[in-house]
Amino acid sequence: MEALSSIFCKAGLEGIFEGIQRPNNGPVISHLFYANDALILGDWDRGNVKNVGRCLRIFYLCSGLKINLHKSYLYGLGVDNDDTKDTANVIGCKYDNTPVSYLGIKVGANTNRIRNWDPVIEIFDKRLLVWKAKTLSIGGRLTLINYVLESLPIYYFSLYKAPAGIIKSLEAKMRKFLWAGSIDKNKMN
Repeated sequence: MEALSSIFCKAGLEGIFEGIQRPNNGPVISHLFYANDALILGDWDRGNVKNVGRCLRIFYLCSGLKINLHKSYLYGLGVDNDDTKDTANVIGCKYDNTPVSYLGIKVGANTNRIRNWDPVIEIFDKRLLVWKAKTLSIGGRLTLINYVLESLPIYYFSLYKAPAGIIKSLEAKMRKFLWAGSIDKNKMN
């Protein structure tokens, strides 16, 4: 992956491939790697996309590691679907629409809309449903909240600013779960 990264960095320096310029003179982002996953980011231009294919071909010739374009997808943010489809056909990969789920996070969705936070809410609800079936002390519930529930949304919160309604909803679910055990025991006495 380091060699592939070097190829894209060199292509960017030579003006062969244009990554995405961050606002306020921030860094140009052209690629992100995670294990054996690669996310290539660039300006929407057919020549730019073809140059990505050329960079991948160079990587193959140098390393012997062939990129499986049949498992690869092309996404065009703010681009006509027909243009995305045509460009994907030119380089020999699949195409799809946004939002897309990448490493468990929706990319391309408007995170200011509460409905786009449904995956986080669903994870909370699934965990709470399983735990409610078990008899747990307040200490056990507090431990689950601190070490599991609070860490679930951090992945999303590290990338996106959550609407206040989402944070309040998650906090309310945690409070309800924490005190549900003690309320149920009081009803039994």
